[in-house]
Amino acid sequence: MLKIREDIFQYYFYFIQERMSIFWNKYNQMPAPWSADKILNDYKFTNVYRASDRVSQYLIKEIIYNKDEIFNEEDILFRILFFKVFNKIETWEFLENKLGKIKISNFNLDKINQLLAERRAFIPIFSNAYMMTGTHSKYNHLDFKHEKWLQMLKDEMIGDKIIRNILKAKSLNDAYELLRKCSFLGDFLAYQYAIDFNYSPVINFSEDSFVKAGIGAIRGIKKCFEPLENNTYEDAIKYTQDNFEKYQNQFGYTEFKNLFGRPLTLIDIQNCFCETDKYLRAKRPDLQIDNVRIKQKYKATDNPLNLFFPPKWGINSLIKESCLQQNTKELTLF
Repeated sequence: MLKIREDIFQYYFYFIQERMSIFWNKYNQMPAPWSADKILNDYKFTNVYRASDRVSQYLIKEIIYNKDEIFNEEDILFRILFFKVFNKIETWEFLENKLGKIKISNFNLDKINQLLAERRAFIPIFSNAYMMTGTHSKYNHLDFKHEKWLQMLKDEMIGDKIIRNILKAKSLNDAYELLRKCSFLGDFLAYQYAIDFNYSPVINFSEDSFVKAGIGAIRGIKKCFEPLENNTYEDAIKYTQDNFEKYQNQFGYTEFKNLFGRPLTLIDIQNCFCETDKYLRAKRPDLQIDNVRIKQKYKATDNPLNLFFPPKWGINSLIKESCLQQNTKELTLF
């Protein structure tokens, strides 16, 4: 039986309501500050819905549903993987400006490595959102992290036909297990990449069919729950989803407005445990588990949200015209 720590678990539901309120204030182009909570104003927190974050939005709009060209199924997955290796918009745009639209047929490893070696001397080429180690004996002969990751894409994703096999996956778990076999891909990255694949028209599984807790989410779960005993961290995530309205009502956070009618799925529930952990580092520093402080400060912008979600979700028609980047090619993929 899962047991919560009520005095801590309430912050999970507080965070979700208040962070989503910030999202809606920005969406409605309200002036900053968008919250009365100093912690949420001062520090960077991801959106309640993972697909709403800046990098995910770029991935969905510019890489998967690109308005300039329609890609075949293998190229769509390859583009997702290539982008997610760096997870940095500036790196992707730099390479596409130099090479043209990235796809398997123009994956010139020597040329790409050369361009990135020159760029990394002046500008970071990897995002700091994920811990990308690049440590594996199979690739220790290569000098730089980007060389190791890109060689893995060539040898394993293309050469060992992992991408092709993912196209045959029967479930989100199947896609995850295939990714998990790859060098450098632990539980967290394999799950994140499987979710990114699932944004595309190539695979289409329920986000509620499988979840894997990341390190940050595990810290949040440890703070919000009593020792899990025979239960898993994934059980705690599913329990939270199943009892979401119950605890909203219990803790008094019933003003949460979801994403154009789309309920939170397991990836979002998982993600919010990570963000709650970050919030609690500032709000309740006495609950110390591993990381002590929040590192990233928030920098506000007045730019409107230009939102676009996978068309199969059926919510793009509900977005304000001023906030929706549409084109006919994007909508003919389904």
